[in-house]
Amino acid sequence: METSTAGVSYAKADESYFKERGLQRYAGIWSLWALGVGAVISGHFSGWNFGFGTGGWGGMLVAGGIIAIMYLGLVLSIAEMSPALPHTGAAYSFARSSMGPWGGFITGLCENVEYIMTPTVVCFFIGSYLNGIFDAAGVGQVYEPILWVATFIVFLFLNIKGVELSFRVTLIVTLLSLLILVVFWVSAIPHMDFGRWALNIAPDGTELPDGNGSWFPFGWEGVLKTLPFAVWLFLAIEQLPLASEESVDPKKDMPRGIILGMLTLILSAFMIVLLNPAVVGVGSFKLSTSGEPLLDGFRAIYGSGAVVLLGIVALTGLIASFHTILYAMGRQVYSLSRAGYFPTALSVTGKKAKTPYVAMITGSVIGLVIMTVVYFVAKDQIGTTLLNMAVFGAMCSYILQAVSFILLRVKLPHIARPYKSPFGIFGAVLTILIALVTLFYQLGDASYQKGIYGVIAWFAAGIIYFALVGRHKLILSPEEEFAMSKGQAEYKTH
Repeated sequence: METSTAGVSYAKADESYFKERGLQRYAGIWSLWALGVGAVISGHFSGWNFGFGTGGWGGMLVAGGIIAIMYLGLVLSIAEMSPALPHTGAAYSFARSSMGPWGGFITGLCENVEYIMTPTVVCFFIGSYLNGIFDAAGVGQVYEPILWVATFIVFLFLNIKGVELSFRVTLIVTLLSLLILVVFWVSAIPHMDFGRWALNIAPDGTELPDGNGSWFPFGWEGVLKTLPFAVWLFLAIEQLPLASEESVDPKKDMPRGIILGMLTLILSAFMIVLLNPAVVGVGSFKLSTSGEPLLDGFRAIYGSGAVVLLGIVALTGLIASFHTILYAMGRQVYSLSRAGYFPTALSVTGKKAKTPYVAMITGSVIGLVIMTVVYFVAKDQIGTTLLNMAVFGAMCSYILQAVSFILLRVKLPHIARPYKSPFGIFGAVLTILIALVTLFYQLGDASYQKGIYGVIAWFAAGIIYFALVGRHKLILSPEEEFAMSKGQAEYKTH
């Protein structure tokens, strides 16, 4: 049976369609907390530090505070929407119910860029850390694309094997990552010389040998240019609603898990920005171009003789994020595919494991191809290029999710909301404004633009596909049925 509405066509799938695309409920509140924190935690090990080159230490600290406010507004909005619309579709689901099929698809496409590109950034940093370890061990460096492929294969296997194993690995590596950060904080405090090292960047971008420079060497414009890098301290916490159909009690546990995760990350982000550049022998200038800032800190504290062991330890945070973001990427592609926005073959799940293995493999291959192309085209800027592609997709997604929150408050005031954001519409508007400023500085800086052009081409290709093909092949999935009934249909996962 087919129906048409709002310029799109739907097919009513039978039970066998959804049986081939079933998921398994497993996650409780601490599994969800670990999923959120684990997805982000690599951003406290690598990536955020590039912001020292645009804002200096003070610029990075203030930018981090501004971005934390943006994420609080976003997270509290999602904490309200996710138990009210407990579908795997997450951002796409929120937008579909508030802005129709086109709004749902475009929001899903923005999030798709974020979740395919974020694993590539983390994988790049894993390669940097591994080669740092190999060098210290006297083995010599390994060709980076080989390390990337090997990393994807190992963690695809762990994710595909089963949701129970995936969540157990997530919890273990997330706890280990946080423990390693705590060890670093405690170790760093006796080795701090804040004025000499954290403030060692001059206004012209060169190193101040004696430190004691300005907190804001590049002024307030430098603070704003640092916003895209500060995003890396929190990016991907919003992935939790993608686990809604694998959560035992999403209406109760989803808000608690995401809020606890955000509070954990705010504390960790403050400590790492404060301490890492202040360690004697490290400094903001060195960290502004480092692919392994935490390892630089450990090396300065414990000496080069411990680099191999410390490097392995420091890899834990990157592994935690890579593993959990692969999970999110698979569910994000799965949800759009199950509803027909992407080809439906991508949403097939394993017969025993019930994991969306086709979606995870396909997304991983696309990510690997993109990072390999960037490696050959802009090798010296691969880290910042991939990072800015992920951040650009994320900012567009955040704006649309905040808009969805506002429209859901207005259009569907009757739906049950087990949790309500204390910031309400004001928090969503604040999220939109900060995200727009971040996008503005991405678009206006030549060093960011290469990656952004690639994302714009991605958007264009996706919209053309949906206009010509996808909108005629939609399926009445849980997200679509809920949206078409304006929240009156009882939630079900078939």
